[in-house]
Amino acid sequence: MPFGDWSTPVNVGAPLNTAFNDGYAVFTRDMLTVYFTSDRPGGKGGDDLWTAHRETVDSPWDAPVNLAVLNSPENDSLSVLSFREDTMFFASTRPGGCGLSDLWMARMADKEWTAPFNMGCVVNTDANENAPAPLAGKNHRHTPTILYFGSNRAGGVGDFDVYETSSNDPDLSPTSFGNGKLVEELSSPKRDTRVWVRKDGLEIFITSDRLGGVGAIDIWTATRASRDDVWSTPMNATALNSVKDDGSPWLTKDGATMYLFSNREGGLGLRDIWVSTRPPLDDVDEDEDSEE
Repeated sequence: MPFGDWSTPVNVGAPLNTAFNDGYAVFTRDMLTVYFTSDRPGGKGGDDLWTAHRETVDSPWDAPVNLAVLNSPENDSLSVLSFREDTMFFASTRPGGCGLSDLWMARMADKEWTAPFNMGCVVNTDANENAPAPLAGKNHRHTPTILYFGSNRAGGVGDFDVYETSSNDPDLSPTSFGNGKLVEELSSPKRDTRVWVRKDGLEIFITSDRLGGVGAIDIWTATRASRDDVWSTPMNATALNSVKDDGSPWLTKDGATMYLFSNREGGLGLRDIWVSTRPPLDDVDEDEDSEE
């Protein structure tokens, strides 16, 4: 689906944003629950995972709550949800992993998140793995679920690079994911980490400080004609970026709204959560249940 230009990002305000670092926001499909990362007071230490709820999409957000069962005294951040919203992936530097920062998982049971568990030392290495971002298989079960993530393991292009692993298991068992494969066309000699893919799998947004950007960290974008094609050369998403840091994009299922972090002027604190929209240019009926 073609889209128009992105609007200038707008700060989402309190209570999601504070005088501290708030970012990496992801939402449930009904847009009534948000998960995000913050180092505000009241957590277990460092970056923690937080959540907030609202009654309707037009209602104000309730006060955010620390997800204590998922957090540790170390850094816990960058949470994302599976298509069924019963599995959460996130990054953590807590003990018990395979390296410096690892990918961890948690399950939803009786409307509560269970204690997290490490994804294991096939996906994770003795280096850093972070910034998970899933793309559901087309029709859910007929093609694999792809999990993109960032890593600075040996064999990359430079600094952190974009990797992908996949699972054919509908329940996304951690042992069903294979070794991470470098996505070379999305990576650069600079730092390339959190990506987000439009649900049809044909447009991707990358967090990168590669050369040619507007600020220190920018959002870049690439496209492809089909899921079997390689990604195009990433281009700077100029309308989303500022001379400050802008990154960690998350798209709504229709691809028309993006949430991102930024420390640009006009915020409430350090990094804040911001939102931008773009108009669809062509009305195309989509199967709501075909893809994430």
